[in-house]
Amino acid sequence: MQVLIENESHRAQIRAITQAAFGGDDEANLVDRLREDGLVRLSLVAVEDGQVVGHALFTVLPVSVDGREVEALCLAPVSVRPDYQGTGVGSMLIREALARLAHSGFEAVVVVGHPAYYPRFGFSAALAAKLAAPFSGEVFMALELVEGALRGESGRVSYPPAFGIVESH
Repeated sequence: MQVLIENESHRAQIRAITQAAFGGDDEANLVDRLREDGLVRLSLVAVEDGQVVGHALFTVLPVSVDGREVEALCLAPVSVRPDYQGTGVGSMLIREALARLAHSGFEAVVVVGHPAYYPRFGFSAALAAKLAAPFSGEVFMALELVEGALRGESGRVSYPPAFGIVESH
């Protein structure tokens, strides 16, 4: 299995995998909107025998802590073809992406996801707890790519319009 940077030829397969993995069009449409708005900074695919079996997307996410802008990304979505789920494809994509991002100039990554899954990569709900956002609790997690990037008293996450999130604060 190879991990590659997404290219145009992968897009139809990514859409199909995302629809299958999430049981509908919402996340696939999100991927399209994020691309259209120019927010994608890293998009990796797992390819086996010429077929895309997984996808991980990282996009620009405005984050500030104590009035200081943090160069942050959102991890969303991670999609794995249903017949490959549970085989480590998603983990492989996330680990490879984080390794590529380690010295990229980005300082942090935010994810909304399963609290039993994402901590294995270093994501922490405690680290994200000080960030005002439309999400909270154990599903809202952050990871520092640069030590101390999220250090401070309080912060804010502002999801771009492509996410379709109406903020209430």
